Amino acid sequence: MYQAAPKRYETMNYRRVGNSGLKLPALSLGLWNNFGDNAQAENQKKLILGAFDRGITHFDLANNYGPPAGSAERNFGRIFKEELSNYRDELIVSSKAGFYMWEGPYGEWGSRKSIIASCDQSLMRCGLEYFDIFYHHRPDPDTPLEETALALDQLIRAGKALYIGISNYEAEQTKKIGQIFKELKTPFILNQSKYNLFERQIEEDLVPVLDEKKLGAIAYSPLSQGLLTNRYLNGIPADSRASQSDNLFLTEEKVTQTIEKVKQLNKLAQKRGQTLAQLSLAWNLRLPCISSVIIGASRMEQLEDNLRSLNQLHFSDEELKEIDQILS
Repeated sequence: MYQAAPKRYETMNYRRVGNSGLKLPALSLGLWNNFGDNAQAENQKKLILGAFDRGITHFDLANNYGPPAGSAERNFGRIFKEELSNYRDELIVSSKAGFYMWEGPYGEWGSRKSIIASCDQSLMRCGLEYFDIFYHHRPDPDTPLEETALALDQLIRAGKALYIGISNYEAEQTKKIGQIFKELKTPFILNQSKYNLFERQIEEDLVPVLDEKKLGAIAYSPLSQGLLTNRYLNGIPADSRASQSDNLFLTEEKVTQTIEKVKQLNKLAQKRGQTLAQLSLAWNLRLPCISSVIIGASRMEQLEDNLRSLNQLHFSDEELKEIDQILS
């Protein structure tokens, strides 16, 4: 049986989620794209255990993560059962419901039927009795917010989740569902949103709401699908995501349009003694409301490089001004 590193908590930075009692590691491990059945099982285990050995206690899942959908939860569940079950009380495991998962009218969105069935399925795949955080993955335009909120509240009251989160909700939607949760006394604590140097929309409207309501934020896609790394500094590699014609998240056009800005950001990172990825992660964490940033990794070297971002989180006013000028 795996034995966790004795000094795993000595270097990680833990940040409180809003005004709740929960703390998350500054960096969390996302299991979106490297933990499906197309990835080597031994490498998945190495990454998850290596992350925990380095103080990453939070593992972020969703019902549709894979590929195929559901496989990331199953693979995490196998590793949890074989290696991590003795450490359950040291782990924060989250999952989500809302994107397409199964055929018929109940396999996606935000009805009570869909959310509760999805959570039950996810718990079975993960081999868990409860999730520490359970999210609604995206707002549903056709289901009343009250129904979605009551379904999530029911998961809390049934002991299937400890905290509730939402993901991809805009500012006004967050306000409205937050008021419902307040009336229900649901432990609603955070919003998971896309946030990186090239996608800063949440600063304008969502962050002020989170600050006002004392909610936390957790950022995904902090490296813009690899754009904010050294991956594309010298062109588009043949095996990269941007080279794949069917990739919806990073295209050759997007790389071409931003490459000069990426190179300038890389020069600033070098001045700071960081890689571009490290600068990008540290920049995300400069906002007080950001409780954690979700990173993805396919190799331990990537994970360790990302963790080194925590060695230099401070930005001078001049550096922040320079970043804004580069991005303008």
